[in-house]
Amino acid sequence: MVAVTLGTIIIPKILLISYKKRLFDEPGKRKVHTLPVPRLGGLSFFPIILISLCLIIGIRYHLGFPLENLDANQVLCEFLFFAVGSMMLYLTGVMDDLISLSYRHKFLVQILSALLLVCSGEWINSLGGLFGIYEIPAFLGIPLTLFVVVYIINAINLIDGIDGLASGLCCITLSVLGTVCAVREEYIYSLLAFTTFGVLIPFWFYNVFGNAQRGHKLFMGDTGSLTLGYIISLLVIHLSMADTKNGERMNTDMILAFSTLIVPLFDVIRVVLHRLREKKNPFLPDQNHFHHKLLCTGMRVRTVMTTILCVSLFFIGLNWMLAGKVGTVWLLITDIVLWTSMQLCINYAIRLHAKKKLLNPN
Repeated sequence: MVAVTLGTIIIPKILLISYKKRLFDEPGKRKVHTLPVPRLGGLSFFPIILISLCLIIGIRYHLGFPLENLDANQVLCEFLFFAVGSMMLYLTGVMDDLISLSYRHKFLVQILSALLLVCSGEWINSLGGLFGIYEIPAFLGIPLTLFVVVYIINAINLIDGIDGLASGLCCITLSVLGTVCAVREEYIYSLLAFTTFGVLIPFWFYNVFGNAQRGHKLFMGDTGSLTLGYIISLLVIHLSMADTKNGERMNTDMILAFSTLIVPLFDVIRVVLHRLREKKNPFLPDQNHFHHKLLCTGMRVRTVMTTILCVSLFFIGLNWMLAGKVGTVWLLITDIVLWTSMQLCINYAIRLHAKKKLLNPN
């Protein structure tokens, strides 16, 4: 509620400054919007999250509540490293939104930020039975963690193509991850998830329902997507850590955590493979993302957003029901087959729509 309140107060101020200083995301070939729209909504995310977290933890401390079930020293170290990494990505996002940075510079900062998470003690130490592998050593787990963090950050960034999509998917992800952490009684991680969720609520309404002609519409920009990707990365990595000391093998929390990101993660793989097949630079933007394909079927922007959010909920629900009953490998194969089948159906719908336009150009 603190985050929602602060967001409701601060976001209109960002809109006002953006219009006064003419800080806009201009329309273009790859853009869906037709009017200049401010893209500095993400400026509000990290400061509000930090203020809310520090305020609530401070109030709880003075009221005599401990950090339940957590090693205070470990949590302090972890969140200090997390704050540094978040600030690095936040400043990088601000620079990119204002003057534009090359993807090389952004990758470098993302890798450094990922290293900070690893330094805090958060790294993937088990694959939960994927390909028959359970516990993995640090020399494999740490590079894998760096890859996963950078992968998630960029997946969130790349899916941010239409109104409400990235923020909507992040809301779903954060609510699931926050609930899992609460069930595990790891309330500080749950607090981080739901605080971030709270920041997104007022932004989502401005992003989806705001009127650009009246100056009420706002994009999150790279500042927002990088911040969200990093926070989600921390939560996913934390839930993916298996208790190897007690011989834990199947980590259903890990499966559920990654299930919340199936849409952006699978979409990145599909887009990169398509670009490589077309002999294009995989790091340069194009119009072949999931939302672009659905738009090509004739769907409206808001219908596309709703459809993709429903697809995300479907995969989360499916994997939640099958986790523990089906092996991790078979679960992954099932997800890939369903995703591929869906993409083939969309390709067919695109061809039908193109034929219809040729026959009825008006």
